[in-house]
Amino acid sequence: MTDAPPAFELLPGAPHSPVLLHVPHSSRAVPADVRAGLALTGAELERELDHMTDAHTAEIAGRAAGLAGLTPWRFVNRTSRLVVDPERFPDEREEMTAVGMGAVYTRTSHRAVLRPDGTDPEPLLERYFRPYARAMTEAVAGRIAATGRAVIVDVHSYPAEPLPYELHGRGPRPPVCLGTDGFHTPPGLLAAAREAFAPCGETGLDSPFGGTYVPLDFYGKRAEVAALMVEIRRDTYMTEPGGPAGPGLSRLAAALAALVDAVSG
Repeated sequence: MTDAPPAFELLPGAPHSPVLLHVPHSSRAVPADVRAGLALTGAELERELDHMTDAHTAEIAGRAAGLAGLTPWRFVNRTSRLVVDPERFPDEREEMTAVGMGAVYTRTSHRAVLRPDGTDPEPLLERYFRPYARAMTEAVAGRIAATGRAVIVDVHSYPAEPLPYELHGRGPRPPVCLGTDGFHTPPGLLAAAREAFAPCGETGLDSPFGGTYVPLDFYGKRAEVAALMVEIRRDTYMTEPGGPAGPGLSRLAAALAALVDAVSG
């Protein structure tokens, strides 16, 4: 037995809800043994967590779940993306590997050393990445089994000003960026998101971040899995970097709930 908190958590929703709110980057938790492998001082780590954590996104998803007519399911990462990033490809397909930010980061948001060169990612992949991927796959399969489909909505945030690690940071940075996939984002889902988030300001498409998260067992194969990434610009709801939430959080939670309602029927 262990007293360690879970690395991730599936929070059940209504049995007949097809919606799975996925919150991969909201946690600041770094287990002590993982912390020992990071080449940062305590202050440096706290600042890196300020920059890289999608602060308060778990609360946005939680409030949205409470407001929705049919409660969505939620899959929440309870460890920091500095442990592993569950949304990255664990192999050469991942473009962020070019800046040291594959599934196991070796560089910080400002391209400083996070882990020493030559660090073996395999232990972290085995302990955190693969169990997360399996559990997320099972969660999506569960929605398909119960409802005939699954709608994955990724809940992210991003800074108002680009960080040095960003590969596509020179593009538009709207209040809400909607990330899409040519196979898994049907027009109706995108239209519903644009309408739901209209009260929060302009919505943009795939800039500064694009794409969606779909477990690899379904990716590009199962059209009954729909997916959309919601990227919220942090200055619309919180003090940057890493500060408290403001009144914008309630507005965003209501918008996310409206999206859940629109795609649940």
